[in-house]
Amino acid sequence: MLKREGKAPPYTKALDGGWGWMIVLHFFLVNVFVMGMTKTFAIFFVVFQEEFEGTSEQTGWIGSIMSSLSFSAGPLVAIICDTYGPKTASILGAFLITGGYLISSWATSIPFLCVTMGFLPGMGSAFSYQAAVVVMSKYFKKRLALSTAIARSGMGLTFLLAPFTKVLVDLYDWTGALTLFGAITLNLVPSSMLLRPIHITSESNSDTKDKGSHLSASGPAAVCGAETSHYETQESTIRDSSMQQAGQLGTSLTDSQNQNEEFNNGPNRNELLLITNEESFEKKAVLWNCKQKVCDTSLFKNPSFYIFTWSFLFSQLAYLIPTFHLVARAKTLGIDMTDASYLISVAGITETVSQIISGWVADQNWIKKYHYHKSYLILCGITNLLAPLATTFSLLMTYTVVFAIFSGGYLGLILPVLVDLSGNSIVHRFMGLASFFAGIAVLSGPPIAGWLYDYTQTYAGSFYFSGTCYLLSSVSLFFVPLAERWKSRV
Repeated sequence: MLKREGKAPPYTKALDGGWGWMIVLHFFLVNVFVMGMTKTFAIFFVVFQEEFEGTSEQTGWIGSIMSSLSFSAGPLVAIICDTYGPKTASILGAFLITGGYLISSWATSIPFLCVTMGFLPGMGSAFSYQAAVVVMSKYFKKRLALSTAIARSGMGLTFLLAPFTKVLVDLYDWTGALTLFGAITLNLVPSSMLLRPIHITSESNSDTKDKGSHLSASGPAAVCGAETSHYETQESTIRDSSMQQAGQLGTSLTDSQNQNEEFNNGPNRNELLLITNEESFEKKAVLWNCKQKVCDTSLFKNPSFYIFTWSFLFSQLAYLIPTFHLVARAKTLGIDMTDASYLISVAGITETVSQIISGWVADQNWIKKYHYHKSYLILCGITNLLAPLATTFSLLMTYTVVFAIFSGGYLGLILPVLVDLSGNSIVHRFMGLASFFAGIAVLSGPPIAGWLYDYTQTYAGSFYFSGTCYLLSSVSLFFVPLAERWKSRV
Protein backbone atom coordinates (compact mmCIF):
# COMPACT_ATOMS: atom_id res chain seq x y z
CA MET A 1 0.00 0.00 0.00
CA LEU A 2 1.24 3.49 -0.83
CA LYS A 3 2.37 5.44 2.19
CA ARG A 4 1.72 9.07 2.93
CA GLU A 5 4.53 11.48 2.31
CA GLY A 6 6.58 12.52 5.33
CA LYS A 7 5.30 15.08 7.76
CA ALA A 8 5.63 18.60 6.41
CA PRO A 9 8.00 21.01 8.19
CA PRO A 10 6.05 23.52 10.35
CA TYR A 11 6.08 27.26 9.58
CA THR A 12 4.18 30.13 11.18
CA LYS A 13 3.47 31.88 7.87
CA ALA A 14 3.70 31.36 4.11
CA LEU A 15 7.30 31.56 2.87
CA ASP A 16 6.52 33.77 -0.16
CA GLY A 17 9.81 32.59 -1.63
CA GLY A 18 12.54 30.11 -0.73
CA TRP A 19 11.64 26.59 -1.84
CA GLY A 20 8.39 28.06 -3.11
CA TRP A 21 10.19 29.10 -6.29
CA MET A 22 10.93 25.42 -6.95
CA ILE A 23 7.18 24.82 -6.75
CA VAL A 24 6.72 27.66 -9.25
CA LEU A 25 9.27 25.97 -11.54
CA HIS A 26 7.34 22.69 -11.42
CA PHE A 27 4.02 24.47 -12.02
CA PHE A 28 5.65 26.30 -14.94
CA LEU A 29 6.66 22.95 -16.48
CA VAL A 30 3.15 21.57 -15.93
CA ASN A 31 1.74 24.51 -17.88
CA VAL A 32 4.30 23.98 -20.66
CA PHE A 33 3.97 20.20 -21.06
CA VAL A 34 0.30 19.77 -20.13
CA MET A 35 -1.70 22.95 -20.71
CA GLY A 36 0.54 24.20 -23.53
CA MET A 37 0.28 20.92 -25.42
CA THR A 38 -3.48 20.97 -24.90
CA LYS A 39 -3.58 24.26 -26.78
CA THR A 40 -1.67 22.74 -29.69
CA PHE A 41 -4.66 20.42 -30.15
CA ALA A 42 -5.86 23.10 -32.58
CA ILE A 43 -3.27 21.72 -35.01
CA PHE A 44 -4.17 18.09 -34.37
CA PHE A 45 -7.84 19.04 -34.76
CA VAL A 46 -7.29 19.79 -38.45
CA VAL A 47 -5.00 16.75 -38.92
CA PHE A 48 -7.52 14.33 -37.36
CA GLN A 49 -10.35 15.75 -39.48
CA GLU A 50 -8.40 15.02 -42.64
CA GLU A 51 -7.00 11.66 -41.47
CA PHE A 52 -10.26 10.10 -40.26
CA GLU A 53 -12.68 12.18 -42.40
CA GLY A 54 -14.68 13.23 -39.35
CA THR A 55 -16.96 16.22 -38.92
CA SER A 56 -16.05 19.18 -36.72
CA GLU A 57 -18.51 17.99 -34.09
CA GLN A 58 -17.06 14.46 -33.98
CA THR A 59 -13.44 15.63 -33.86
CA GLY A 60 -14.33 18.24 -31.24
CA TRP A 61 -15.24 15.48 -28.78
CA ILE A 62 -11.56 14.54 -28.42
CA GLY A 63 -10.49 17.93 -27.11
CA SER A 64 -13.76 18.26 -25.22
CA ILE A 65 -13.23 15.07 -23.21
CA MET A 66 -9.60 15.98 -22.57
CA SER A 67 -10.47 19.46 -21.30
CA SER A 68 -13.55 18.33 -19.38
CA LEU A 69 -11.76 15.63 -17.39
CA SER A 70 -8.92 17.99 -16.50
CA PHE A 71 -11.60 19.87 -14.52
CA SER A 72 -14.28 17.34 -13.56
CA ALA A 73 -11.77 14.92 -12.01
CA GLY A 74 -11.10 17.57 -9.35
CA PRO A 75 -12.91 15.86 -6.43
CA LEU A 76 -11.07 12.59 -7.11
CA VAL A 77 -7.74 14.43 -7.21
CA ALA A 78 -8.56 16.13 -3.89
CA ILE A 79 -9.11 12.74 -2.23
CA ILE A 80 -5.89 11.31 -3.71
CA CYS A 81 -3.97 14.37 -2.48
CA ASP A 82 -5.47 13.98 0.99
CA THR A 83 -4.64 10.29 1.17
CA TYR A 84 -1.30 9.93 -0.61
CA GLY A 85 0.00 13.48 -1.00
CA PRO A 86 0.35 15.90 -3.96
CA LYS A 87 3.70 14.47 -5.04
CA THR A 88 2.21 11.02 -5.66
CA ALA A 89 -0.79 12.55 -7.43
CA SER A 90 1.47 14.57 -9.73
CA ILE A 91 3.62 11.55 -10.68
CA LEU A 92 0.50 9.51 -11.41
CA GLY A 93 -0.74 12.33 -13.66
CA ALA A 94 2.51 12.38 -15.63
CA PHE A 95 2.28 8.64 -16.35
CA LEU A 96 -1.37 8.94 -17.43
CA ILE A 97 -0.57 11.73 -19.90
CA THR A 98 2.45 9.91 -21.31
CA GLY A 99 0.50 6.66 -21.70
CA GLY A 100 -2.34 8.47 -23.42
CA TYR A 101 -0.10 10.09 -26.03
CA LEU A 102 1.82 6.88 -26.72
CA ILE A 103 -1.32 4.75 -27.18
CA SER A 104 -2.89 7.50 -29.34
CA SER A 105 -0.10 7.07 -31.88
CA TRP A 106 -1.73 3.72 -32.79
CA ALA A 107 -5.23 5.20 -33.19
CA THR A 108 -7.44 3.96 -36.02
CA SER A 109 -10.57 6.04 -35.45
CA ILE A 110 -11.94 9.11 -33.68
CA PRO A 111 -13.70 7.04 -30.94
CA PHE A 112 -10.32 5.41 -30.23
CA LEU A 113 -8.78 8.88 -29.82
CA CYS A 114 -11.62 9.97 -27.53
CA VAL A 115 -10.37 7.39 -25.03
CA THR A 116 -6.61 7.52 -25.54
CA MET A 117 -6.13 11.25 -26.24
CA GLY A 118 -9.23 12.44 -24.45
CA PHE A 119 -9.70 10.37 -21.30
CA LEU A 120 -6.12 9.47 -20.29
CA PRO A 121 -4.41 12.87 -20.81
CA GLY A 122 -7.49 14.56 -19.34
CA MET A 123 -7.23 12.58 -16.12
CA GLY A 124 -3.47 13.10 -16.03
CA SER A 125 -3.84 16.85 -16.50
CA ALA A 126 -6.21 17.02 -13.51
CA PHE A 127 -3.73 15.20 -11.25
CA SER A 128 -0.68 17.20 -12.34
CA TYR A 129 -2.32 20.61 -12.43
CA GLN A 130 -4.34 20.52 -9.23
CA ALA A 131 -1.52 19.02 -7.16
CA ALA A 132 0.75 21.91 -8.20
CA VAL A 133 -1.97 24.51 -7.50
CA VAL A 134 -2.57 23.18 -3.99
CA VAL A 135 1.10 23.17 -2.95
CA MET A 136 1.80 26.60 -4.40
CA SER A 137 -1.20 28.17 -2.64
CA LYS A 138 0.44 27.12 0.65
CA TYR A 139 3.89 28.51 -0.15
CA PHE A 140 2.72 31.96 -1.27
CA LYS A 141 0.36 34.56 0.10
CA LYS A 142 1.57 38.11 -0.55
CA ARG A 143 3.13 37.15 -3.89
CA LEU A 144 0.50 34.59 -4.85
CA ALA A 145 -0.78 36.48 -7.90
CA LEU A 146 2.72 37.12 -9.27
CA SER A 147 3.96 33.57 -8.63
CA THR A 148 0.84 32.13 -10.24
CA ALA A 149 1.26 34.39 -13.27
CA ILE A 150 4.90 33.35 -13.68
CA ALA A 151 3.96 29.67 -13.46
CA ARG A 152 0.99 29.95 -15.80
CA SER A 153 3.11 31.85 -18.30
CA GLY A 154 4.50 28.44 -19.23
CA MET A 155 1.25 27.88 -21.08
CA GLY A 156 2.20 30.84 -23.22
CA LEU A 157 5.19 28.92 -24.59
CA THR A 158 2.82 27.62 -27.23
CA PHE A 159 4.54 30.25 -29.36
CA LEU A 160 7.32 27.64 -29.54
CA LEU A 161 5.18 24.51 -29.26
CA ALA A 162 2.84 25.38 -32.14
CA PRO A 163 5.54 25.64 -34.87
CA PHE A 164 7.39 22.74 -33.18
CA THR A 165 4.24 20.60 -33.42
CA LYS A 166 3.78 21.55 -37.07
CA VAL A 167 7.40 20.56 -37.82
CA LEU A 168 7.00 17.24 -36.00
CA VAL A 169 3.81 16.45 -37.94
CA ASP A 170 5.55 17.28 -41.24
CA LEU A 171 8.66 15.22 -40.42
CA TYR A 172 7.25 12.21 -38.55
CA ASP A 173 3.51 12.37 -39.28
CA TRP A 174 1.00 12.80 -36.45
CA THR A 175 1.83 9.36 -35.02
CA GLY A 176 5.49 10.26 -34.50
CA ALA A 177 4.55 13.66 -33.08
CA LEU A 178 2.33 12.07 -30.43
CA THR A 179 5.06 9.56 -29.51
CA LEU A 180 7.56 12.38 -28.99
CA PHE A 181 5.01 14.36 -26.95
CA GLY A 182 4.59 11.34 -24.69
CA ALA A 183 8.34 11.10 -24.15
CA ILE A 184 8.63 14.83 -23.44
CA THR A 185 5.85 14.71 -20.83
CA LEU A 186 7.86 12.16 -18.79
CA ASN A 187 9.98 15.12 -17.64
CA LEU A 188 7.16 15.88 -15.19
CA VAL A 189 8.08 12.79 -13.15
CA PRO A 190 11.40 14.17 -11.79
CA SER A 191 9.99 17.69 -11.53
CA SER A 192 7.15 16.34 -9.33
CA MET A 193 9.79 15.47 -6.74
CA LEU A 194 10.05 19.22 -6.10
CA LEU A 195 6.59 19.21 -4.46
CA ARG A 196 7.86 19.30 -0.89
CA PRO A 197 4.90 19.54 1.55
CA ILE A 198 4.68 22.50 3.94
CA HIS A 199 2.72 22.88 7.18
CA ILE A 200 1.46 26.36 8.15
CA THR A 201 0.48 27.01 11.78
CA SER A 202 0.06 30.13 13.86
CA GLU A 203 2.38 30.75 16.79
CA SER A 204 -0.51 30.42 19.24
CA ASN A 205 -1.37 27.00 17.85
CA SER A 206 2.18 25.68 17.53
CA ASP A 207 2.26 24.14 21.01
CA THR A 208 -1.04 22.38 20.42
CA LYS A 209 0.23 21.06 17.10
CA ASP A 210 3.39 19.71 18.74
CA LYS A 211 1.41 17.76 21.33
CA GLY A 212 -0.57 15.96 18.69
CA SER A 213 2.25 15.59 16.20
CA HIS A 214 3.01 11.96 17.04
CA LEU A 215 -0.49 10.79 16.24
CA SER A 216 -0.70 12.95 13.09
CA ALA A 217 2.66 11.75 11.79
CA SER A 218 1.67 8.12 12.08
CA GLY A 219 -1.62 8.53 10.23
CA PRO A 220 -2.00 7.99 6.50
CA ALA A 221 -4.13 11.06 5.77
CA ALA A 222 -2.13 13.87 4.18
CA VAL A 223 -2.70 17.56 4.61
CA CYS A 224 -2.79 18.80 1.01
CA GLY A 225 -4.50 22.13 0.71
CA ALA A 226 -4.94 24.25 3.80
CA GLU A 227 -3.48 27.63 3.19
CA THR A 228 -3.75 29.52 6.44
CA SER A 229 -3.42 28.54 10.06
CA HIS A 230 -7.18 28.44 10.44
CA TYR A 231 -7.54 26.03 7.55
CA GLU A 232 -4.70 23.86 8.87
CA THR A 233 -6.33 23.73 12.31
CA GLN A 234 -9.59 22.58 10.76
CA GLU A 235 -7.83 19.93 8.69
CA SER A 236 -5.83 18.71 11.69
CA THR A 237 -8.97 18.47 13.82
CA ILE A 238 -10.75 16.40 11.18
CA ARG A 239 -7.72 14.16 10.68
CA ASP A 240 -7.19 13.61 14.43
CA SER A 241 -10.85 12.77 14.96
CA SER A 242 -10.73 10.26 12.11
CA MET A 243 -7.61 8.69 13.56
CA GLN A 244 -9.18 8.47 17.00
CA GLN A 245 -12.34 6.85 15.65
CA ALA A 246 -10.26 4.43 13.63
CA GLY A 247 -8.27 3.72 16.79
CA GLN A 248 -11.46 3.03 18.70
CA LEU A 249 -12.46 0.56 16.03
CA GLY A 250 -9.15 -1.23 16.55
CA THR A 251 -9.34 -1.26 20.39
CA SER A 252 -11.59 -4.31 20.61
CA LEU A 253 -9.26 -6.17 18.26
CA THR A 254 -6.27 -5.28 20.45
CA ASP A 255 -8.04 -6.39 23.63
CA SER A 256 -8.97 -9.75 22.17
CA GLN A 257 -5.42 -10.23 20.98
CA ASN A 258 -4.06 -9.41 24.46
CA GLN A 259 -6.36 -12.03 25.97
CA ASN A 260 -5.09 -14.50 23.44
CA GLU A 261 -1.51 -13.70 24.44
CA GLU A 262 -2.17 -14.85 28.00
CA PHE A 263 -2.59 -18.37 26.61
CA ASN A 264 0.00 -18.15 23.83
CA ASN A 265 3.13 -16.33 25.00
CA GLY A 266 5.35 -16.68 21.93
CA PRO A 267 7.64 -13.71 21.04
CA ASN A 268 7.23 -14.25 17.28
CA ARG A 269 3.46 -14.38 17.64
CA ASN A 270 3.52 -11.14 19.66
CA GLU A 271 5.47 -9.32 16.91
CA LEU A 272 3.08 -10.61 14.27
CA LEU A 273 0.07 -9.35 16.19
CA LEU A 274 1.62 -5.90 16.62
CA ILE A 275 2.31 -5.59 12.88
CA THR A 276 -1.19 -6.79 12.01
CA ASN A 277 -2.76 -4.33 14.42
CA GLU A 278 -0.74 -1.41 13.00
CA GLU A 279 -1.70 -2.22 9.41
CA SER A 280 -5.36 -2.59 10.38
CA PHE A 281 -5.22 0.77 12.18
CA GLU A 282 -3.77 2.53 9.12
CA LYS A 283 -6.28 1.00 6.69
CA LYS A 284 -9.26 1.98 8.84
CA ALA A 285 -7.92 5.52 9.23
CA VAL A 286 -7.57 5.86 5.45
CA LEU A 287 -11.10 4.57 4.82
CA TRP A 288 -12.59 6.85 7.47
CA ASN A 289 -10.70 9.87 6.14
CA CYS A 290 -11.79 9.21 2.53
CA LYS A 291 -15.40 8.81 3.68
CA GLN A 292 -15.27 12.23 5.33
CA LYS A 293 -13.86 13.86 2.18
CA VAL A 294 -16.54 12.35 -0.07
CA CYS A 295 -19.42 13.23 2.26
CA ASP A 296 -18.24 16.78 3.01
CA THR A 297 -21.03 19.20 1.97
CA SER A 298 -19.87 22.31 3.84
CA LEU A 299 -18.93 24.07 0.58
CA PHE A 300 -22.58 24.18 -0.49
CA LYS A 301 -23.25 26.53 2.45
CA ASN A 302 -20.71 29.05 1.15
CA PRO A 303 -22.22 31.56 -1.35
CA SER A 304 -18.74 32.38 -2.65
CA PHE A 305 -18.52 28.80 -3.91
CA TYR A 306 -21.48 29.37 -6.24
CA ILE A 307 -20.06 32.71 -7.39
CA PHE A 308 -16.66 31.26 -8.26
CA THR A 309 -18.10 28.10 -9.81
CA TRP A 310 -20.44 30.06 -12.11
CA SER A 311 -17.63 32.33 -13.29
CA PHE A 312 -15.07 29.53 -13.62
CA LEU A 313 -17.53 27.31 -15.50
CA PHE A 314 -18.44 29.81 -18.22
CA SER A 315 -14.95 31.30 -18.57
CA GLN A 316 -13.33 27.91 -19.17
CA LEU A 317 -16.12 26.92 -21.53
CA ALA A 318 -15.57 30.13 -23.51
CA TYR A 319 -11.75 29.94 -23.52
CA LEU A 320 -11.50 26.53 -25.16
CA ILE A 321 -13.66 27.36 -28.18
CA PRO A 322 -11.44 30.03 -29.83
CA THR A 323 -8.38 28.06 -28.70
CA PHE A 324 -9.46 24.93 -30.60
CA HIS A 325 -11.05 26.66 -33.61
CA LEU A 326 -8.61 29.50 -34.31
CA VAL A 327 -6.49 27.51 -36.79
CA ALA A 328 -9.56 25.93 -38.38
CA ARG A 329 -11.12 29.37 -38.92
CA ALA A 330 -7.90 30.64 -40.49
CA LYS A 331 -7.96 27.69 -42.87
CA THR A 332 -11.54 28.47 -43.98
CA LEU A 333 -10.38 32.01 -44.78
CA GLY A 334 -7.74 30.61 -47.16
CA ILE A 335 -4.78 31.17 -44.82
CA ASP A 336 -1.88 28.72 -45.08
CA MET A 337 -1.50 26.24 -42.21
CA THR A 338 2.03 27.40 -41.43
CA ASP A 339 0.87 31.02 -41.16
CA ALA A 340 -2.09 29.88 -39.06
CA SER A 341 0.27 28.20 -36.59
CA TYR A 342 1.95 31.60 -36.11
CA LEU A 343 -1.35 32.89 -34.74
CA ILE A 344 -1.02 30.45 -31.84
CA SER A 345 2.61 31.50 -31.38
CA VAL A 346 1.76 35.19 -31.14
CA ALA A 347 -1.12 34.42 -28.79
CA GLY A 348 1.27 32.47 -26.56
CA ILE A 349 3.84 35.27 -26.34
CA THR A 350 1.21 37.92 -25.66
CA GLU A 351 -0.59 35.79 -23.08
CA THR A 352 2.68 35.12 -21.24
CA VAL A 353 3.53 38.80 -20.88
CA SER A 354 -0.06 39.67 -19.99
CA GLN A 355 -0.24 37.13 -17.16
CA ILE A 356 2.95 38.38 -15.52
CA ILE A 357 1.88 42.02 -15.70
CA SER A 358 -1.61 41.17 -14.47
CA GLY A 359 -0.21 39.22 -11.51
CA TRP A 360 2.14 42.04 -10.52
CA VAL A 361 -0.62 44.65 -10.70
CA ALA A 362 -3.00 42.49 -8.64
CA ASP A 363 -0.36 42.00 -5.92
CA GLN A 364 -0.22 45.78 -5.40
CA ASN A 365 -3.71 45.52 -3.85
CA TRP A 366 -4.91 48.82 -5.27
CA ILE A 367 -8.36 47.23 -5.60
CA LYS A 368 -9.68 43.75 -4.84
CA LYS A 369 -8.46 41.09 -7.25
CA TYR A 370 -11.91 39.98 -8.36
CA HIS A 371 -12.53 43.45 -9.85
CA TYR A 372 -9.60 42.93 -12.24
CA HIS A 373 -10.85 39.43 -12.98
CA LYS A 374 -14.35 40.68 -13.77
CA SER A 375 -13.08 43.42 -16.09
CA TYR A 376 -10.89 41.03 -18.07
CA LEU A 377 -13.81 38.63 -18.57
CA ILE A 378 -16.06 41.39 -19.92
CA LEU A 379 -13.34 42.55 -22.33
CA CYS A 380 -12.79 38.96 -23.51
CA GLY A 381 -16.51 38.68 -24.23
CA ILE A 382 -16.60 41.87 -26.29
CA THR A 383 -13.46 40.84 -28.21
CA ASN A 384 -14.94 37.47 -29.21
CA LEU A 385 -18.24 38.98 -30.24
CA LEU A 386 -16.28 41.20 -32.65
CA ALA A 387 -14.04 38.31 -33.85
CA PRO A 388 -16.18 37.37 -36.91
CA LEU A 389 -15.28 40.77 -38.39
CA ALA A 390 -11.68 39.54 -38.76
CA THR A 391 -11.68 38.08 -42.28
CA THR A 392 -8.03 38.65 -43.28
CA PHE A 393 -4.77 37.45 -41.78
CA SER A 394 -3.87 40.90 -40.43
CA LEU A 395 -7.29 41.35 -38.80
CA LEU A 396 -7.18 37.83 -37.39
CA MET A 397 -3.74 38.57 -35.95
CA THR A 398 -5.13 41.74 -34.36
CA TYR A 399 -7.96 39.76 -32.76
CA THR A 400 -5.48 37.15 -31.52
CA VAL A 401 -3.27 39.75 -29.82
CA VAL A 402 -6.16 41.63 -28.18
CA PHE A 403 -7.84 38.44 -26.96
CA ALA A 404 -4.53 37.08 -25.62
CA ILE A 405 -3.98 40.29 -23.60
CA PHE A 406 -7.36 40.04 -21.86
CA SER A 407 -7.39 36.23 -21.50
CA GLY A 408 -3.89 36.27 -20.02
CA GLY A 409 -5.07 38.89 -17.55
CA TYR A 410 -7.86 36.78 -16.10
CA LEU A 411 -6.05 33.42 -16.34
CA GLY A 412 -3.28 34.73 -14.09
CA LEU A 413 -5.84 35.67 -11.43
CA ILE A 414 -7.91 32.47 -11.19
CA LEU A 415 -5.96 31.06 -8.22
CA PRO A 416 -5.65 34.37 -6.28
CA VAL A 417 -9.39 35.04 -6.71
CA LEU A 418 -10.12 31.45 -5.62
CA VAL A 419 -8.04 31.92 -2.45
CA ASP A 420 -9.76 35.24 -1.66
CA LEU A 421 -13.25 33.81 -2.12
CA SER A 422 -12.71 30.41 -0.49
CA GLY A 423 -13.00 31.86 3.02
CA ASN A 424 -12.83 29.11 5.66
CA SER A 425 -12.97 26.33 3.07
CA ILE A 426 -10.02 24.09 2.29
CA VAL A 427 -8.54 25.39 -0.97
CA HIS A 428 -8.11 22.06 -2.76
CA ARG A 429 -11.68 20.96 -2.00
CA PHE A 430 -13.04 24.32 -3.14
CA MET A 431 -11.05 24.06 -6.37
CA GLY A 432 -11.85 20.38 -6.86
CA LEU A 433 -15.63 20.71 -6.57
CA ALA A 434 -15.75 23.89 -8.66
CA SER A 435 -13.67 22.17 -11.32
CA PHE A 436 -16.04 19.20 -11.31
CA PHE A 437 -19.02 21.35 -12.31
CA ALA A 438 -16.91 23.33 -14.78
CA GLY A 439 -15.75 20.08 -16.39
CA ILE A 440 -19.34 18.98 -17.02
CA ALA A 441 -20.00 22.20 -18.93
CA VAL A 442 -16.65 22.16 -20.76
CA LEU A 443 -17.51 18.69 -22.08
CA SER A 444 -20.23 20.18 -24.28
CA GLY A 445 -18.38 23.33 -25.41
CA PRO A 446 -16.26 22.25 -28.42
CA PRO A 447 -18.93 19.84 -29.76
CA ILE A 448 -21.53 22.64 -29.65
CA ALA A 449 -19.12 24.96 -31.46
CA GLY A 450 -18.39 22.18 -33.97
CA TRP A 451 -22.11 21.60 -34.50
CA LEU A 452 -22.57 25.33 -35.15
CA TYR A 453 -19.93 25.13 -37.88
CA ASP A 454 -21.44 21.99 -39.42
CA TYR A 455 -24.83 23.71 -39.46
CA THR A 456 -23.74 27.17 -40.65
CA GLN A 457 -20.49 26.27 -42.50
CA THR A 458 -18.76 29.19 -40.75
CA TYR A 459 -16.93 29.53 -37.44
CA ALA A 460 -18.55 32.89 -36.70
CA GLY A 461 -21.19 31.19 -34.56
CA SER A 462 -18.47 29.59 -32.43
CA PHE A 463 -16.96 32.95 -31.56
CA TYR A 464 -20.38 34.46 -30.83
CA PHE A 465 -21.03 31.58 -28.45
CA SER A 466 -17.65 32.11 -26.76
CA GLY A 467 -18.23 35.84 -26.34
CA THR A 468 -21.63 35.25 -24.76
CA CYS A 469 -20.17 32.75 -22.29
CA TYR A 470 -17.49 35.24 -21.25
CA LEU A 471 -20.09 37.91 -20.51
CA LEU A 472 -22.14 35.41 -18.51
CA SER A 473 -19.07 34.39 -16.52
CA SER A 474 -18.60 37.95 -15.27
CA VAL A 475 -22.18 38.27 -13.97
CA SER A 476 -21.69 36.28 -10.74
CA LEU A 477 -18.72 38.42 -9.65
CA PHE A 478 -21.05 41.41 -9.25
CA PHE A 479 -22.61 39.55 -6.30
CA VAL A 480 -19.38 39.21 -4.29
CA PRO A 481 -20.17 42.21 -2.01
CA LEU A 482 -23.58 40.73 -1.23
CA ALA A 483 -22.00 37.37 -0.38
CA GLU A 484 -19.45 39.03 1.91
CA ARG A 485 -22.16 40.93 3.77
CA TRP A 486 -24.21 37.74 4.15
CA LYS A 487 -21.25 35.82 5.56
CA SER A 488 -20.44 38.64 8.02
CA ARG A 489 -23.96 38.40 9.47
CA VAL A 490 -23.90 34.61 9.86
